[in-house]
Amino acid sequence: MSDVAITMLILAIVVLAFVTNRLPVGLIAVGASLALYATGILDLGQTFAGFGDPAVILIASLFVVAEGLDSSGLTGWAGQQLVDKGGRSQRRLTILIMLVVGVLAALISVNGAVAALLPVVVVIAMKVSLNSAKLLLPLAFGAHAGSLLTLTGSPVNVILSELAEAETGRGFGFFEFTLVGAPLVLGTVLITIVWGNRLIPTRTPAAMPTDLSDHARTLVSQFGGERLFQRVRVGPESPLIGTLSSEVTFDDAPTVELVAVRAPVGDEEAERPIRAADVLLVRGDESELARIAETYHLNSLSAKSDGERTWSLLDADYGVAEIIIPPRSPAIGDRVFAGMITESGDLIVLSVQRGGEIITDRPNVRLEAGDVLLVQGRWEALDTNLADPAVMVVDAPDQIRRQAAPLGRRAWTALVILIGMVIALATGVVPPAVAGLVAAAAMVLTGTIRVEKAHRSISWTTVLLVGGMIPVSTAITQTGAADLIAGGIVSVVGDAGPLAVLVALCVVALIFGQLISNTATALIIAPIAISVAAELDVSLLPFLMAVAVASAAAFLTPVATPANLMVMGPSGLKFGDYWKLGLPLALLFLGVAVLLVPVIWPFSG
Repeated sequence: MSDVAITMLILAIVVLAFVTNRLPVGLIAVGASLALYATGILDLGQTFAGFGDPAVILIASLFVVAEGLDSSGLTGWAGQQLVDKGGRSQRRLTILIMLVVGVLAALISVNGAVAALLPVVVVIAMKVSLNSAKLLLPLAFGAHAGSLLTLTGSPVNVILSELAEAETGRGFGFFEFTLVGAPLVLGTVLITIVWGNRLIPTRTPAAMPTDLSDHARTLVSQFGGERLFQRVRVGPESPLIGTLSSEVTFDDAPTVELVAVRAPVGDEEAERPIRAADVLLVRGDESELARIAETYHLNSLSAKSDGERTWSLLDADYGVAEIIIPPRSPAIGDRVFAGMITESGDLIVLSVQRGGEIITDRPNVRLEAGDVLLVQGRWEALDTNLADPAVMVVDAPDQIRRQAAPLGRRAWTALVILIGMVIALATGVVPPAVAGLVAAAAMVLTGTIRVEKAHRSISWTTVLLVGGMIPVSTAITQTGAADLIAGGIVSVVGDAGPLAVLVALCVVALIFGQLISNTATALIIAPIAISVAAELDVSLLPFLMAVAVASAAAFLTPVATPANLMVMGPSGLKFGDYWKLGLPLALLFLGVAVLLVPVIWPFSG
């Protein structure tokens, strides 16, 4: 059997495996590379070259940058602005949601943007009494359109730009994609506004994300009762200086109690005298809190409005979590009290409830199964310590931080890093992979995200998929399979000109993109596009850009992209619901690919 026949057989098996979805896509891609090595089509270096490709490095680094933006609260903040600006108008909300998710997708990828805004959009739908499907499908589809606004919007953009650079010496610029992305975003929004309400069916959601945007007020109400939490900083003349926290009492304010002491970073001890600049968390009646602040020279760090005073519990650096003591937990029988520091030294127990009643005021309280504890600490400490199987976490601290914590230093640091990366990518001062790696490293070095979280943020499925499929593209080109397919296409429609060939390629890419990953689609179609351009002796750029546009038109099925699947459960949509709005959008993308792209990037080069 010839090399071409072997390559085509392996490619057919790969496509079938993608369509049936019985195996992980990363395993399929790596298996394809190994099959090409085993049959002698590729040597060892070519088999694993994909994992060292600059495109793969850039894609992996972008996942870290996206996680930095998300965990710092920036994406959650952007979503919350929708609540303030959108009002109760479905049309206005749809426009804002699609524009915001489009911009986010351009910066942090389609899946990251949809995942960040999904809980917020569900809450918006509930607040305005609107079926969630009416907003969630536009959310996913708006992200697909937004992915074509910049180079970083999709792995496909990165891959095809790298191919253009390798074949022609000129890749696509960072904002060059905007020339087609902007019309696609506007067209997608317009079609959704005009026909979306009729084409998106009303369904009953199967799953609903938790709204944590007002979590701080909820906890204040549940654990604070009539007494309010407030943060105060110890002034240099405070009489509390030198007093052990366990000995602090406010005799002239009987309702006020000292709950916890926060020392400056690096100066934490389980029990030490209070010092100037320490931050105290106190609880009591509002009038008495004001009195002790004056008497004891304590500077309030909590705003006076009820909406902002809740940051006594949550801020950019510190958070809280509710934990439940499960049956047979080794923590059962442990003694607890308000202000107690846990064994790790990182968390403080603020309150304990049993049967809905606060019991931390009682002496010698010992934990029982079912007790609910409110603990406070740095966000990183909450993430680390609450993985203990001895307790059950009600709401994950990471989710609380993303939705409820205010923006802090980390958010602005992440924004500066993002702007620096965008400038580097737009000006081309360094290769894209270098710009991405530097930005990802900066996210870690500045403390915006921890190393462990950076590792977890990378979608290794995507890395395996791209790294495994690049050798498949190499084999399609090297064996002459791409030339054979290109020759067949040209012989059938070539007489009608390069535009007809472009239409044929885009239709194939669009169909493939509904059944398999759009990244895999691009890596299969791209080498054929390169051969077609060479066969017709025309510029390669319009073919690669058109493939990028057609590959992004993943609208007809929920399995086309992870973003489409994400909204399926919370919206209640079924498999056959996507194509109704998806078909006119797919035709829009196809029209832009075959009509607008050749105008901006002419076949004549």
